[in-house]
This record gives sequence, structure tokens and C-alpha cells, in this order.
Amino acid sequence: MRRCPSSIMLFAAGFGTRMNPLTLERPKPLIKVAGKPLMDHALDLTQAVAPEKLVANLHYKADMLASHLQLKGVLLSHETPDILDTGGGLRQALPLLGPDPVYTMNTDALWRGPNPLQLACEAWDPAQMDALLVCVPLDRAVGRQGKGDFSAEDNGRISRGGSLVYGGVQILKTEGLTEIDQKSFSLNILWNQMQETGRLFAVEYPGHWCDVGHPEGIALAETLLKDPDV
Repeated sequence: MRRCPSSIMLFAAGFGTRMNPLTLERPKPLIKVAGKPLMDHALDLTQAVAPEKLVANLHYKADMLASHLQLKGVLLSHETPDILDTGGGLRQALPLLGPDPVYTMNTDALWRGPNPLQLACEAWDPAQMDALLVCVPLDRAVGRQGKGDFSAEDNGRISRGGSLVYGGVQILKTEGLTEIDQKSFSLNILWNQMQETGRLFAVEYPGHWCDVGHPEGIALAETLLKDPDV
């Protein structure tokens, strides 16, 4: 039996408002870091887990992203006329992704260290977990603006508040999405439900991570990628 999910959802629909003015001309996933679009950095990481399906949701400047992704074999979930946020976008893409647990991946971060998708796969235990988030301690979260997101118990179970930053990669069971009555909603709603039942977990990333959701993150990420001491 395959341990890793066979499908990956790439979140690419957002307006990238924190990245203004760079996103006035192109969607955030096509902004280049170290000579390569952010989306392509994400796609490089997916190769290690050999997914059967790659799916991206599109809304803002969708034609530009579609032209880029169709050449790479990525299936497209168009959100129109309204953007659906992470939860609504993932739910709309389920016919493309399939019913089994999936990876989801933000496309505005860079990682220096082990492949976060592989790390999640190795730690995934569907018998006790409904979601497994790859999280980074604040002191290794380069470019992070603000506090952490979660704190973890010794067994990896997590709760809100603390010094762990969600890095944008997770494995998630999607059944609970069908029970949420909003059309556009954040995955935070599903995570809160999972936390209440004790089935929300994290694995700590042992390397460094950079938030490239704002313009200053580009130079920080490029420094991180070439720094031999990190």
C-alpha cells in the first residue's frame, strides 16, 4: 500500500496583495526567486514523492498561470467568478484530486533542508491523524512577520498559539470539507474541528524556511538558498 498521498494540491489562486506592486503584472506563483518562478520551486519538490496527480487552483491572472502549468502536466481548477479561499478551493478541486488524503502546498515559500513532502510522508499516521502540518520553529522561519501559529505536545498533537509556524505543506483528509456550509472558507475551519477531536498534528521541519509572500522575502530567500552554513 502506498504510504504517501498520490495527489498534491498547489494553492495558486490568491491575489498576492502582500507582494504588491510585483503582483500588479503577474500572479505571485510566477514571481521569480533565484531565476525561477516560485511555482517551479514548488514543482521541483513534488518530484520526490512522485504524485499521480498535481492540481492547482487558479483565479487571479489565471490565463498566465494556466499557460505555464499546462506545459507541466498540472490539472487546473478554475475558481470563477469568485475566489474560494483554501478550504473552498480544495473542496472544488476534489473531483480532480480524488477521495483519499492529499498533500496541499502553498507556493509562496522556499525550503532549505529536507524535502517537506517526504518529511510529512514519513510521519503520516492516518490511524490517529486527520491532518499533519509541516511546521517550522520561529527562529528558523526566515522573513516571518508576526508570531507563531501552533504549539505541539510531545506526541506531535498541536493546538493554537505558540512558536511553530505553519510552513504551507500538509497531508490532509478531506472528508470534513463536505460538511462546511460556506462556499468560500479557510482550511482553518477544518483544522479547528480536527483540533477539537485531537486529530490535528504537526511534524517539525529541521531545516530553514522562508516566507516569500512579501517583496522583502525574495532577497531573503535567495540568500537562504545560497548560504552554505544553513
